[in-house]
Amino acid sequence: MTLKKKLAVSTLAVSMAAATVAGIPLSGKGLAQQLGFTGTASAASISNADVKANIVKLYNALTDTEKQALLKYQTEAGSISQAKYEAIFEPILAKLALSGPDVQTSHKLFTSVSSVVYDVYAIDNDFAKLKEIRYDEKNIALLKGIAAKAGVANLTVDDLIEFLLGTGGVEAELRALISSKTTAELLEIVSNPNGQEALLNEAIDKVMDNRIGSDGAATVSQVVYNLGITKGDVKQTLKNLSTEITSAKPAAKALATAYIRAFGLGVNPGTGGSGGGGGGGVVTTPVTNPTATPGIYDVSKLVFIVGDKATLKLVDADVIKAFDALVAANPGKSGLTLTLNLGTVNAKTVEVPLSKVIIEAAKARGIANIAITFNGLTVTIPVGQFSDAVTLTVSTLDDSTITNVSKQKLASSVYDFNVTVGGVATTVFKQPITIKLPLKNTTGLDKELLSVGKLVYNKLDFQGGVVDGEYIIEPRDTFSTYAVLENKVSFNDISKVQAWAGRQIQVVAAKGAIEGIGDSKFAPKSNVTRAEFAKMLIRALNLENNSAAQTFTDVSSTAWYAPYVAVAAEKGIITGRGNSKFDPTATITRAEMATMISRALKAEKGLTETAPASALNGFKDASKIAASLKEGVAFAASHNLVIGNAGKFNPNDTATRAEAAVIIYRTINFK
Repeated sequence: MTLKKKLAVSTLAVSMAAATVAGIPLSGKGLAQQLGFTGTASAASISNADVKANIVKLYNALTDTEKQALLKYQTEAGSISQAKYEAIFEPILAKLALSGPDVQTSHKLFTSVSSVVYDVYAIDNDFAKLKEIRYDEKNIALLKGIAAKAGVANLTVDDLIEFLLGTGGVEAELRALISSKTTAELLEIVSNPNGQEALLNEAIDKVMDNRIGSDGAATVSQVVYNLGITKGDVKQTLKNLSTEITSAKPAAKALATAYIRAFGLGVNPGTGGSGGGGGGGVVTTPVTNPTATPGIYDVSKLVFIVGDKATLKLVDADVIKAFDALVAANPGKSGLTLTLNLGTVNAKTVEVPLSKVIIEAAKARGIANIAITFNGLTVTIPVGQFSDAVTLTVSTLDDSTITNVSKQKLASSVYDFNVTVGGVATTVFKQPITIKLPLKNTTGLDKELLSVGKLVYNKLDFQGGVVDGEYIIEPRDTFSTYAVLENKVSFNDISKVQAWAGRQIQVVAAKGAIEGIGDSKFAPKSNVTRAEFAKMLIRALNLENNSAAQTFTDVSSTAWYAPYVAVAAEKGIITGRGNSKFDPTATITRAEMATMISRALKAEKGLTETAPASALNGFKDASKIAASLKEGVAFAASHNLVIGNAGKFNPNDTATRAEAAVIIYRTINFK
């Protein structure tokens, strides 16, 4: 067996051993490719010396602590009992229906592979143990037997390698997924175990959805498909593995972190504050090149902890170097974000001061945002609105802060956010600050009903938020205490519209975008005014901005709807009905509603497309749509945001609250 082949098997061993996260590849190149492969395990040969050099490089990047993490996994997984093995892999073993001896062989195969994981990265290893596993007669017979059950000609170790590392395999899907992530998202994936699991689950979904059952399916995919092994079976097995073998995740993280260091990817998620409750942290001399990965600046060594408070102490010159590296790596691009990664911080309160020098330097270089991330939480600050030093303070409060005022189920920690500008407390922002909160304890919860709750005078005001995997994202134009809850809202008068609008009403109400009229009533058949729909739309898309101004002469600055009309006007979502009037109390028509959601989506997502007039061909009454509203209706119709009835759109009919809820629901789910 060539060294290239041996290395492929070793990479497979690592993937199997760290199955909960599969050693997540953290660049455009996957682990196998970074170590010398250009495609699959059967890719063109490269020199053994080059492969060996890369292995040595990776080994040398392992710290003593990381080596111990691998050794701990080797010991724990390599000595697992057959009973525990069968419990972990029960979802898959049940579908394989192996004989007693074959179950024993599969158990031995798992422990054998796990036992050599640490040895794979020993510099002087010749991979002899892996070769023994590869050519063991019982292992070969086991795989052939599984292939026969599935009606597949054969199943080999090479097929397993192809499934994990091939062009259509799990690692390739991971690479494709990672390449679509922003640097901030990538950072969170590295530093947060939930994010790592979510990424691997997404890759598994793609492999099983896109490959299984197709003519070009990989052999392993075909076996899995033919034997009825589902995505749920695979994910449950991974969950069992991480629960029963507690060293699996630390081992995977050790490999991933060493991989990053070895190949210059510049993120070090494993470091953090000094930990513990007493004394200060130790700050090393700042490095001259503060960020090897433009966009992410590892500042974990600049965190001081005293008691329960952690303070980040930045060096202005080094932050400016990080700005310059980011700009140099993205010539001509705007909207850039520099992420400050504090890593894991063991303190209840985290303070991040950004000096005036840093703020002005960011603005001068066209840096739009500075993001601060720690413990899975990310706060993204648009710096253009500030002209003085900014200090962000985030405190993690006791859950009782929320549970004492709400019976809704908590789905995150409770955070209190504060900002000072030039030393003065500031709670309202011209440009919203985006918070990305990590979710927790979501088992059994309806994720579509998760909403960010703002604590206001011991009551919760639900703000909505977009669920993204194991996080929820919410831009805020004001700061306060926030947490994520499952916001179940029920109404007793929607039975007649339940079939076509019930779920939509429930979700939109959970997000705080639409409210009842009191006494658990929703009034689904009541009409919607232009002001009411403006509020629904602005809240649903998280576009609130108390600094927005409007000039309609019939909208009082003290009216409840004034701030929503102001934002809608500022963003071009509404233009009024002539003579500087908005006509807020008039009922909204279906055509006006369609146009408003079209303009809102374009404003929020930066869309520039113009829907073709042909999108209206399906409506017999398209001629009745006002000329100024036709493009908006066409856009909404072309994206199935609005639909007709019996071939008609009825553009001038008034919209009911139930209809508004359905359209708002489609809008917030627009992709």
